[in-house]
Amino acid sequence: MNYSVIQMFEMEALAQGQHSDAFCRALFEHGVFYVREDAHIKRMHDAAMDVVMDLFQNGTLEQKQALTNPTPRMRRGFSALEAESTAKITNGGQYTDYSMVYSVGLGDNLFPSAAFEQVWQDYFNALYARSQTIAAAVLRAAGADAGQDLAQVLDCDPLLRFRYFPEVPADRCAEQEPRRMAPHYDLSIITLIQQTPCANGFVSLQCEIDGQFVDIPPVPGAMVVFCGAVAPLLSNGRIRAPRHQVASPPMDRRVGSSRTSSVLFLRPTPDFEFSVPLARASGLDVEFTGDTATFGDWIGGNYRNLRTAASPVTAE
Repeated sequence: MNYSVIQMFEMEALAQGQHSDAFCRALFEHGVFYVREDAHIKRMHDAAMDVVMDLFQNGTLEQKQALTNPTPRMRRGFSALEAESTAKITNGGQYTDYSMVYSVGLGDNLFPSAAFEQVWQDYFNALYARSQTIAAAVLRAAGADAGQDLAQVLDCDPLLRFRYFPEVPADRCAEQEPRRMAPHYDLSIITLIQQTPCANGFVSLQCEIDGQFVDIPPVPGAMVVFCGAVAPLLSNGRIRAPRHQVASPPMDRRVGSSRTSSVLFLRPTPDFEFSVPLARASGLDVEFTGDTATFGDWIGGNYRNLRTAASPVTAE
């Protein structure tokens, strides 16, 4: 199955409510689609990637330590290679995420310089605004605007995380450990992904569709959009929140398999309240005894497997 199964939509058409039947099928059946990105956001992504990759590859240990937040729940600044584990958070194993990460949000950010801050702040603001436009189209297509103030819902607490996946060592190839990042769904309303391809053509991002993980390759001039776990809660369970993962290359495709992924999670504010029975009916992993819970409780519970600050895990 190739990416043609995953539909492509134009931003202007979505904003105007066009492609409604095809768009609804994408939301309700798969929960993932491509959207065209404009040249302005692509330039901002490239500028942000240049400065953060320079930090990853040329920054000193002291610089990286200064940018490392000691509180795992506060996703800000630099996370070293294999410092996080989606597998632990999802009870899916003990292996680490084979990536290093830089993260920013609305505040409390850690920047190495004023020039770096300007590049990343502009990029963050542009992606946040774009994610709100796309999320509004998603929720309207599902009828979520009938009983909710979307402007209030979409006044969010976004998180932008840039992941660099280096070439894996032999013991992290598919024959030994098949994933760079464990299967998971996102704790977001939607998630925007700008990914770069592996030089050797290997496709690492995969999404579960009809019980199988299928490739979601980079498409020039397009972003990937995943519907997150909050989308079903805002649409009475109509929108699908698919699991996805980052696969490891086989040994014979290890060389040339590095890639990057810039990911904007459009997350609700911590006080967002949701129905626990609806979350369970939507197939989401929630562990609350009451009828309602808050998004802050949900995020906080994702750190239940954390034991030491030396081996933090991630909720996003």
